[in-house]
Amino acid sequence: MEQKNEKNFIIIIIIIIIFAIIINIIIMIKLNNPFIIGNYAGEHYFCDRVDESNELIDNILNNRNTVLVSERRLGKTGLICHCLEQKTIVKNYNIFSFDIYFTNTLQEFVYVFGKEITKKLKPKGKKFLEKFLNIFTSLRGNFKIDAITGEPSFELSIGDIVSPETTLDEIFSYLNNSEKPCIVAIDEFQQIGKYSESNVEALLRTKIQHCPNCTFIFAGSEKDMLINMFNSAAKPFYQSATFMQLGKIDFDKYKDFAIGLFKEGKKDISEELISLAYSKADGVTLYIQMIMNELYSITPKKAQVTQQLFYLSFDILLKKQSFMYVNILSDISIRQKELLFAIAKEDEATELTSEKFINKHGMKSSSSIQSSLKGLIDKRIVNKEKDCYVISDRLFRWWLLTI
Repeated sequence: MEQKNEKNFIIIIIIIIIFAIIINIIIMIKLNNPFIIGNYAGEHYFCDRVDESNELIDNILNNRNTVLVSERRLGKTGLICHCLEQKTIVKNYNIFSFDIYFTNTLQEFVYVFGKEITKKLKPKGKKFLEKFLNIFTSLRGNFKIDAITGEPSFELSIGDIVSPETTLDEIFSYLNNSEKPCIVAIDEFQQIGKYSESNVEALLRTKIQHCPNCTFIFAGSEKDMLINMFNSAAKPFYQSATFMQLGKIDFDKYKDFAIGLFKEGKKDISEELISLAYSKADGVTLYIQMIMNELYSITPKKAQVTQQLFYLSFDILLKKQSFMYVNILSDISIRQKELLFAIAKEDEATELTSEKFINKHGMKSSSSIQSSLKGLIDKRIVNKEKDCYVISDRLFRWWLLTI
């Protein structure tokens, strides 16, 4: 018996060692290129945003709900992750963060919210299970006990949300009675204004208003919708949160950040080439990171990045994006394509229905332009920024100019 136990112990130790090695390899692979795309990899790989971080953390610590607004891909999600990873936050709060961009109904909202809650609070032991079941009575049928181990398990699908308002009540009951204060970060929050149900804003405002144990971050990229939602006296969320607007990343800060990461990899890059990357990305964080990631990957160690190397990496990046961009073009009409190419040539297009614009780009008519423009904006292919129209994906614009 003792030999068997010893053998099992050795096997467990070996498994732990192998697991640790695998994790280290994954981390090494992940950080082999320090220009992280789409994820948060820690403070060292996060550029600046010191003032914005301090402001958001201060709002959280003082129980102020925050509306965080910015153009898409400027780094809202990264900023939120960065703030929520700080020790003072992790230690003292229960944290829930989710994106509702692809939701269209209250049922879907509750499903995504519930999924995040249950993911963070996976049942562990009977005591926890009993406490959990006392709150989430509408989801009891989703708990199962393993016949061999006796351990509880839980799986949630959208069809399990039979009564969204009931489950929402239970979610807020949990938040309000949690042993720690909670933070809930909801990305693309303006989406609730597009739901098929008409009462969602009022319903959520009531729940949030009666949940003092929780601080909310409402992040979104549709500025006009969010301003209307939180700044209109006729709306339920009127003046219920503090506004923060995230602008483009500061060039000088990003320049120092990029040079430092290249040096760590025993590579050198000039300020001029970082400026070129910043210009091609129009200062949008995600696209700058994508350009720098590709450039870093093809630059040998102990080498200086040249202009030739920069344009080579930029061409490689556009080719990698080509499949996605071809699909976008295949999904729009001929008139929309014509307008899209015209906006790409202009970069910042103004007076789209003017005779000058129509003649310059061989467009059909002002009414055709208006119809096509609405379709492109609805699909989020084109954005309006101040008095001009731009292609939302800055790399897409450069790709269009190559074909």
